[in-house]
Amino acid sequence: MTAGRRPPVWVGWLLTVPALVVGVLLNVFAPEPYMGLPLLAAAPLVAGAMLSFRACAVVAAVACGFSALLDLAQRRPVSASSVDFAVVGLIGVLALGVNLLLRRQGRDLARARGIAEAVQLAVLPDPPRRAGPLGVAAGYTAAQAEARIGGDLFAVQETPYGVRMIIGDVKGKGVQAVASVSVAIGAFRQEAENAPTLAELARRLDVALSREAERGGNDLAQEDFTTAVLAEVPGGGELVRLVNRGHPGPYLIHDGTVVRLDATAPQLPLGMGLGAVAPPDGATGTDVVPLPPGALLLLITDGVTEARDRTGTFYDPCASPVLAGAGPMDADDLVRAVIADVARWTGDGQQDDMAVLAVVRRGSGPGPG
Repeated sequence: MTAGRRPPVWVGWLLTVPALVVGVLLNVFAPEPYMGLPLLAAAPLVAGAMLSFRACAVVAAVACGFSALLDLAQRRPVSASSVDFAVVGLIGVLALGVNLLLRRQGRDLARARGIAEAVQLAVLPDPPRRAGPLGVAAGYTAAQAEARIGGDLFAVQETPYGVRMIIGDVKGKGVQAVASVSVAIGAFRQEAENAPTLAELARRLDVALSREAERGGNDLAQEDFTTAVLAEVPGGGELVRLVNRGHPGPYLIHDGTVVRLDATAPQLPLGMGLGAVAPPDGATGTDVVPLPPGALLLLITDGVTEARDRTGTFYDPCASPVLAGAGPMDADDLVRAVIADVARWTGDGQQDDMAVLAVVRRGSGPGPG
């Protein structure tokens, strides 16, 4: 059982009370030499792991009382009765110790989760709800409730070149992944204001992440890369420019249709130190797609596209009835719909972190996101 995630109280009582009752019945009706002592002793342990300290103490006291009364009723020798009482009492004390230990671990975990959440908010703050002609919304769901920070990243920023966005996934592990997220977001914030083109912005991010990998002295630096999609919506929002560096393609949702925007020229992820082999600036590196009024652009990480149902089938936003054929939505509606639909698809058995970034071109159609 994971500390800090105890089951409901009624589940603990559902397991504890029958152990006491069956233990008493076995002591009364089971043939000798079998006794119900093991179940009486097990009841405090169950209570210690699943109930409060006070409830555990009550169960331990009741188990000790039953042990003494049953031995007295059955006229067992004092020496045997004393041993029975001592066994149940000792296990009750151990159960109280287990309860205190689990409560302490739960508090420590809560503090760790709070720190992780603060780090997540500092490194990956929520994007603005409005940016230029766009309504914006984002969502992040960790694969495990205890892990509130991971390698997925996103950011939205208004720049002299229009609204620029990034969504990505750091493939490294642990602290190194968090450091890479911080570097990627920091480099994006700075370079998005200065890089004249989206392809140049991608190149500068690649340099920053490659330099960070080398500075970290990681012998496996080329395995700690970052996949990303960079997007730019200039001016009034009539179009969106996209650069995809090895990341799942975004989706354009408009008039009840969902279209995946695959890159016309596949490119390598960021941070591998191989930027020289990427396509040069221009049409081969940047795709341009019209963005009609009311259209939604959905950017996701592979926690969405690699989510599987019970048969092992991958989730496909294009085939989702929640998205395909749906009525007008704003960015918030889309983020909530995708997260809920993935949870339904997996049966709440999500295996990977999931980030979702949605923007809608404001104008005719749905209101601002």
